[in-house]
Amino acid sequence: MTLFDVYPLFDIAIEHGKGCNVWDTEGNEYLDLYGGHAVISVGHAHPHYVEAISNQVAKLGFYSNSVQNPLQKEFAHRLGKACGYDDYSLFLINSGAEANENALKLASFYNGRTRVLSLEKAFHGRTSLAVEATNNPKIIAPINANGHVTYLPLNDIEAWKKEIEKDDVCACIIECIQGVGGIRLVSAEFLQALRQLCDKHNTVLICDEIQCGYGRSGKFFAHQHLGVKPDMITVAKGICNGFPMGGVLISPKFTPVYGQLGTTFGGNHLGCAGALAVLDIMEEEHLVENAAKVGAYLISELKKLVGSYHVVDVRGEGLMIGIELDIPYKEPRTRLIKEEHCFTGCSGTNVIRLLPPLCLSMDEAQQFMEKFKKVMKDL
Repeated sequence: MTLFDVYPLFDIAIEHGKGCNVWDTEGNEYLDLYGGHAVISVGHAHPHYVEAISNQVAKLGFYSNSVQNPLQKEFAHRLGKACGYDDYSLFLINSGAEANENALKLASFYNGRTRVLSLEKAFHGRTSLAVEATNNPKIIAPINANGHVTYLPLNDIEAWKKEIEKDDVCACIIECIQGVGGIRLVSAEFLQALRQLCDKHNTVLICDEIQCGYGRSGKFFAHQHLGVKPDMITVAKGICNGFPMGGVLISPKFTPVYGQLGTTFGGNHLGCAGALAVLDIMEEEHLVENAAKVGAYLISELKKLVGSYHVVDVRGEGLMIGIELDIPYKEPRTRLIKEEHCFTGCSGTNVIRLLPPLCLSMDEAQQFMEKFKKVMKDL
């Protein structure tokens, strides 16, 4: 049997990692400014994380959600305190797509409506409702194209107001920093006005924090830069540093109804142990503050290159940064990996995307700047 290949792959096999570095099977070391697509939050193979996962799997890796799991309750309490939402409740699942799927489902149960508003260039996942809210026709299969979602421009409140005032909108789902969409930032004025419209028309506001959340923006959640409190917050990626896990933070306005939501693997013992270790490390090593500090340095240094080195624009918050180029990203990204041994991400056709572990040091940020300039000056 062979793999059903769905990604174009670099001819590199990563074997192990430590902190913000990874090594391939040939022994080559790489600086990781990609973090496994924003998944590695506290660094590769952090000793405390490894110990927590190892100890838990030696005791109990999984049991059914039909019995009490004290680790779930501990994690919900700790997460609420860490992010400032201790009055919300937490539903745990396995991935970001599932988080958005369940948030949209719960919103529809809440107000009985079926239409969703989403941003142009949005990405919310690949399962049925999540992919329908994703503005990419290449990955929306005919079975998913049910016309439930209207895509609207970034920061154009009048366009959103026109649709919400029809009073048939179930939910608005927003990435406050669009990842796949090219690191485009929602404005405070837009999100605050949208919050008011949602309140007026009994529409649910969902903030998708799957990529931009969990400390990446320099605050625990990206929407906390904008002065708005959503009705639901979806999380995944960095929540468990590589172990599959996702969640929905749900405001007190929603009343649980048995049977509406459910999961087999969500919130399992092993995942909760890993997620608790991630919170330990984030707090003890001040990783949210580090993301703000090191990210500000990178953004400042990269903005100095605008107008040279093929850099057109630099956008982002914390350690979620987009470098827009006047050439396609393919050659510079490939040369960064092959020649400078530095992993980055990408968006669209011409944006290099930086999503490093939140423990990226100032020295490592400086190393990246040297590698980036070296590659770009030769193009």
